[in-house]
Amino acid sequence: MRKYFGTDGIRRIANIELTPDLVFRVAKAGSYVLTKHSNHVPTILIGRDTRISGTLIESAMTAGFLSYGANVKLLGVMPTPAVAYLTKKLNADASVVISASHNTFEFNGVKYFSNKGMKIPDEIEEEIEEIIDSDKLSTLIAVGDKIGVSEDVSHYKNEYIQFFKDIFGDELRTKNIRVAIDTANGATSEIAKMVFTELGINFEIINNNPNGVNINENCGSTHLEAISEYVKNNKFDLGIAYDGDGDRCLAVDENGDVMDGDIIMTILAEYLREQNRLNKDSLVVTVMSNIGIKKYAKQNNINIVTTKVGDRYVLEEMLKNGYNLGGEQSGHVIILDYNPTGDGILTSLMLIKAIINKGLKASEMRKIINIYPQVLINAKVSNDKKYDYETDSEIKQKIEELEKEFSGNGRVLIRPSGTEPKVRVMIEGENQEYIEKRAKELADLIEKKFN
Repeated sequence: MRKYFGTDGIRRIANIELTPDLVFRVAKAGSYVLTKHSNHVPTILIGRDTRISGTLIESAMTAGFLSYGANVKLLGVMPTPAVAYLTKKLNADASVVISASHNTFEFNGVKYFSNKGMKIPDEIEEEIEEIIDSDKLSTLIAVGDKIGVSEDVSHYKNEYIQFFKDIFGDELRTKNIRVAIDTANGATSEIAKMVFTELGINFEIINNNPNGVNINENCGSTHLEAISEYVKNNKFDLGIAYDGDGDRCLAVDENGDVMDGDIIMTILAEYLREQNRLNKDSLVVTVMSNIGIKKYAKQNNINIVTTKVGDRYVLEEMLKNGYNLGGEQSGHVIILDYNPTGDGILTSLMLIKAIINKGLKASEMRKIINIYPQVLINAKVSNDKKYDYETDSEIKQKIEELEKEFSGNGRVLIRPSGTEPKVRVMIEGENQEYIEKRAKELADLIEKKFN
């Protein structure tokens, strides 16, 4: 088991667990590994979200890179997908995003992207881990004119805005649809407003006044009640919500009803197929996707490809077999024709385009898929026991009994968290009250055995 990197980089409480010293070592080790693989001094982009600890982590990260001779370009506050896009656009060797995504402000994180704008492979993260705590780290010192330099390149946000103008042009310039946007006081707070304005969309924006501690606070994609109420009270046609770093997008229809990643992906799959642009008539999802998406696909001759949880695994499958649409129920949607990472703004614009082209209300669009009730309960466990449930005979038996009851109209999924000391218990079925009861029973049992 790796010590630092989880399924989405390193994520910890800033300045307590994610200390400047650790960040410095992560950067220095990363600089060494990247140099080894590229055979030249790397240029690395750094972007961050709006957390109060962002500049602290950015400073330590920059110092680590410069100390081994890497050069750094500071993007400032920038959505994760913008950093990924700009890494390719500017021919940088790699990039780092400083963010804890949907977590509350006291957390922060570090994730690396390769020169292709994709999260670096597991094996590169493992190489970095080997160096972080090794004696070798103290020998990695740039001297004299070999020390790296940094520069502010925050103006490159205009390149990201142009990216959307090149894709959509004037296609979304209509007054027939009013859109409300919740930017979670995060990385999209400024740039989403600029993009929607440039594209001529009729919109209003909320939760776009970050103060360092209000990121994701009762807003954004993790608290959809805010955008739901705003849409209903002000009679909008659609509500859009991003997470703290801008790689997720969820939505609500004109009635305030939630459109999660599964619903959005289904709408986009249908739209792209009608345009003959859905590669291999296939959609890549994770094991967390609702059983309803699989039933829809079967009825409509769309091939569903399933991966384990994590947008990096969705992307790997897409690249491996030439698919161009995939994502997660949580709102990470990858539209590979444009960007090799989940992109909240891109996803929302594609959804708006699909609604405009269909000429239907968002509530009518969401009926494309029948979503089964789904319950997710986190069982708190010891970090070193997160995988013990896999070999426990009592837990295995209870899962088998439940799935036999469902007879294809429900399922049980248990998986360890990649970033926290928790085991996630998900049960899906036709009766909400029943699955809530059974999920709690199973979670309680796991906590009792492995806490």
